[in-house]
Amino acid sequence: MKTFFSLFTVALLLVSCKNESKDLANQEAKKEIAYVSYGNSTGANNAIAASDLASLYESISAGDSLSTKVVAKVDEVCQAKGCWMKLDLGDEKQVMVKFRDYGFFVPKNIAGKEVIINGMAYVSETSVAELRHYAQDAGESEEDIAKITDPERTYAFLADGVLLKDE
Repeated sequence: MKTFFSLFTVALLLVSCKNESKDLANQEAKKEIAYVSYGNSTGANNAIAASDLASLYESISAGDSLSTKVVAKVDEVCQAKGCWMKLDLGDEKQVMVKFRDYGFFVPKNIAGKEVIINGMAYVSETSVAELRHYAQDAGESEEDIAKITDPERTYAFLADGVLLKDE
């Protein structure tokens, strides 16, 4: 009986310690993340993952737009003013982000950092004829120009607000 009571006490202590460490982890997760805001004020809630945005881009046509909020990693930033950035969508895809009305800029040193952007996602499409015209203007050979057979889809985003984790 003493052995049973000892084992019960040890098991109870282990469960208590485990629950206490879970409580500490939950408290850490509940801590508010601080952001620096650029442009219009927006919150971090309801942001979709970059990979989900990539899937949405596949389903929309050129000329369509979609109001959304996205969390993604910054690949590049305009080094002149911080007036645009490119975000990683995964699978070697990017989205070009410009800022509504050229109304705000982001820091030029945020490549590799995570941001949350709010605004309109859209697809622009450059026709085969226009692509061939550009290639001709660039002095491409007739052979290279003839290889252009598909329109080019470009993923774009017009952001009205950006959140950057305050570090």
